[in-house]
Amino acid sequence: MTLLQEFKTFALRGNAIDLAIGVVIGAAFNNVVTSLVNNIIMPPVGLLMGGIDFTHLALPLGGKSILTYGLFVQALINFLIVAIALFVIIRFLNRISHALPHQQPAATPAKKSDELLVLEDIRSILAKEPAVSDKTVE
Repeated sequence: MTLLQEFKTFALRGNAIDLAIGVVIGAAFNNVVTSLVNNIIMPPVGLLMGGIDFTHLALPLGGKSILTYGLFVQALINFLIVAIALFVIIRFLNRISHALPHQQPAATPAKKSDELLVLEDIRSILAKEPAVSDKTVE
């Protein structure tokens, strides 16, 4: 197999495509959550905290070094909101999937192999014949 054929086989495998779709949806979800946090949630939180804007919180360390812990606080809040949102979505999907009736596929009997059919024939023939005695013929 050439390198190009191997790559094509790998890239078009179902798992790789599912992973790519998950990454794209995750990136889009990240943008939505970031906007939700920055534009909807953080302004009221900052107002409740006395008008504090977390992104501008910093601690000068001396010289030009600045510890911007406000960005870290903002990242933690983003993470918590993403985690809560994912928890709620997965919990909702689990409840929906449990509420739906699960249909079991009709059980079809497995096709017997040729060897099994021959063995069953031999067994039925042996069951019909009288047993051979152990006595030797004189």
